[in-house]
Amino acid sequence: MRYMIIVKATAETEAETGLQTPDEALIKAMTDYHEQLAQAGVLLDGSGLKPSRLGWRITFSDTGGGQDQRSITDGPFAETKELVAGYTLIQVRSREEALEWTRRFPNPVGVGRAAQIEVRELYELEDFAPSESLDRLREMGVGGA
Repeated sequence: MRYMIIVKATAETEAETGLQTPDEALIKAMTDYHEQLAQAGVLLDGSGLKPSRLGWRITFSDTGGGQDQRSITDGPFAETKELVAGYTLIQVRSREEALEWTRRFPNPVGVGRAAQIEVRELYELEDFAPSESLDRLREMGVGGA
């Protein structure tokens, strides 16, 4: 079972104006935690995301003709609380194991400050009915294959 630990953005992470070094205590806590995940063999990936002002969104609209119309909106995006600032991807044997690991996740903005992480299970190809398209994804190594 794969889970994504999603670090929610804050006004501070969205306001980043250049390469800034986070507090050394926070870097150490995050490094220690990810090292424990790696040593346990459950860490798949993890990274921080640059502010939304450097990104964009693509919106799909129904044109009624069986095709999508796409529009592009450049960041920044207004609702900071809905944005993602980073993630950690883990693979564990159970929901309970994922819950135990996420209880240990360091406060992503520093001890004693308000923050939020969200944890979501990823779909596995086995969650869907068999098909040729899913077989093609497996051949590419996509979807946890």
